[in-house]
Amino acid sequence: MAEHVLVFGVGYDIPQRMRAAGARSGGEVTTSVMCWPEHLEKLDDSEEHARVVVLRPDAPDSEWLALARAVHALHPVTRIGSFYDDCRPQAALVAKELGLATHRPEVVELVRNKHAMRRRLAAAGVEETACAVVDGTEALREFAAEHGYPCVVKPVDGAASKGVSVLRAPEGAESAFLRASGIGAGSEVGVEEFLSGDQYSVEAFSEKGEHVVLAVTRKYSDPVSLVELGHVLPAALDPQRRAAVESHVIRTLDALEVEFGPTHTEIIVTPAGPRVIETHLRTGGDELWTMVTDATGVDMIECQLRQVLGETVLPGVRAALADPARPTRCEAIWFAGAPSSGTLVEVAGAGAALPPEVTLTVLGKPGTPLNGLQNSFSRLAHARAHADTAQEAVELARRAVAGLAFIARHPADQADIL
Repeated sequence: MAEHVLVFGVGYDIPQRMRAAGARSGGEVTTSVMCWPEHLEKLDDSEEHARVVVLRPDAPDSEWLALARAVHALHPVTRIGSFYDDCRPQAALVAKELGLATHRPEVVELVRNKHAMRRRLAAAGVEETACAVVDGTEALREFAAEHGYPCVVKPVDGAASKGVSVLRAPEGAESAFLRASGIGAGSEVGVEEFLSGDQYSVEAFSEKGEHVVLAVTRKYSDPVSLVELGHVLPAALDPQRRAAVESHVIRTLDALEVEFGPTHTEIIVTPAGPRVIETHLRTGGDELWTMVTDATGVDMIECQLRQVLGETVLPGVRAALADPARPTRCEAIWFAGAPSSGTLVEVAGAGAALPPEVTLTVLGKPGTPLNGLQNSFSRLAHARAHADTAQEAVELARRAVAGLAFIARHPADQADIL
């Protein structure tokens, strides 16, 4: 059967893989794209799409719907592809308009809006975490006075740790509010009680409302910016704690009415038990999707694209996880932060010999302005490693990163000449 998939936002190599999957099965898969201008540079296969429709990020929903109807009239759309956070609300609206399957608009909003998510989890009896949407520094201070310091201030709909900070005293309220509200026009600011404990994420896959946990990942974050510095999976957890983490995430996905696809749910195991930080209707970033594949044999991206094309994938996922012959090893990644100021000149040490279990990737380019660890995009390098245990894998990755040195240029002070 011929399929026409309308992809929203950046799809990286997924549309190409979908077209290849169609060719292998003897069918035909055509792809079109609706995206923002900033996504164009990430469309490596732009010439392979039937059409690419580009809209401004602030284009109204009516414009997305009108152009999607035009595409559908020219070439009937049979599937909706929405693989990352950008343009997901528009994908949900178009799918509803065309009578096609993807995440419902209500589910997308619950996952996108962290305050709405917390209200839903409280109403469903999953967990209670104090939170509020605040309109200024005074409201922020009032929340902290009631619930205590420290507290976390973040954009309600943010990602990649952009605009997130920990408020530890009243005098920091103004800068925390400005940081959270400054990531984009109209960004609402949320504040939450600070959750203390070890951090984890749960990588799962869903189908027809059933959820299968693929891996629990131990996460390490910078204590000031909360930007993630490292991950290792499977996390070294005792069976009781692992069961509690997995059960809590499944209850969360049920409460949010997630029906299909990959999810990445970040949690903290507090003294009172697991508590959700946020969840996403996609695979985790920071190469977690490839780490899951290497550690479990389950390719989350392949499962996602096959599911979009109408295949049932969960039985195969379960079989892969239960396969006694599958590789059992731990995968880790560790990131290097950035100096607090200057301009990057060189990353030294990247050519050093490394063990075969380790790969090193330099992210920072010469000329990059340096402003410390502001968000996930300000990290300058990372190392991937695998080993028999989580501790060994993390140590290998951290040692590789520790061997780097960042050479930066700082302008000399220009003193006034009298």
